Amino acid sequence: MELEFKNENGNLTVKVIGKLDTMTAPKLEDELSKNMNGVTGLVFDLEELKYISSSGIRVLLTMKKKIGNMKIVNPIDEVMEVFEITGLTEIFNIEK
Repeated sequence: MELEFKNENGNLTVKVIGKLDTMTAPKLEDELSKNMNGVTGLVFDLEELKYISSSGIRVLLTMKKKIGNMKIVNPIDEVMEVFEITGLTEIFNIEK
């Protein structure tokens, strides 16, 4: 998994590339904690995320609780299907 961070005026965009699973979720949590100072809005760009597991979903839910102002953009169909099946489309602000 690769991560790209872009912070503009307190709005942090995180591009997640590859797979977000049990092995990579701790890295995402760690990198997020290093980059959250002064962040008031959070965007996860999942255009290049090929797979998400329950561990990855847990990280997203945790960030939603912490930040509140969070959205997910550009999920591929397979990732969107996971969000739909798990009912997370009701929790997350998702822009396709």
